[in-house]
Amino acid sequence: MIDQDGQNVGIVSIDKALQAAYDANLDLVEIAPQASPPVCRVIDYGKFMYERTKKEKEAKKAQKIIEIKEIRIRPKTTDHHKSFKVRDARRWLEEGKKVRVSVRFRGRERDYPEIAVQDLQEIADALADVSVIEQKPSFEGRTMLMVLAPGSKK
Repeated sequence: MIDQDGQNVGIVSIDKALQAAYDANLDLVEIAPQASPPVCRVIDYGKFMYERTKKEKEAKKAQKIIEIKEIRIRPKTTDHHKSFKVRDARRWLEEGKKVRVSVRFRGRERDYPEIAVQDLQEIADALADVSVIEQKPSFEGRTMLMVLAPGSKK
């Protein structure tokens, strides 16, 4: 048990701990239930919950959430249209987001995957100065995917 001043009292019975909390006009809060024996503290429960939620919010703020954006093309996509897609992907990569490039096949286009591999390689080469290939081109159903991650700026 830890008292209201933060001093370690030691191992005490539940009745004695509850009486100490009652005398201090505070609550007995179990802080570490998995410890052997469990650690309890004499503290105001409302204050304890407030501080705990505050710590959780700070921890959540510190987390870095990586967003994945996607550009979709087809094997028959023109170079002009592809340049717009590459420009968007460059902007996203500079913002620190990952970019998934997918080539969707329809009909007999699936018989010629080398066209899609060539398109993906051209896109990777165009973005080589701001990205690295995180996932090499691979098939997933009727789609060929490649993932680019933000890389070091040269």
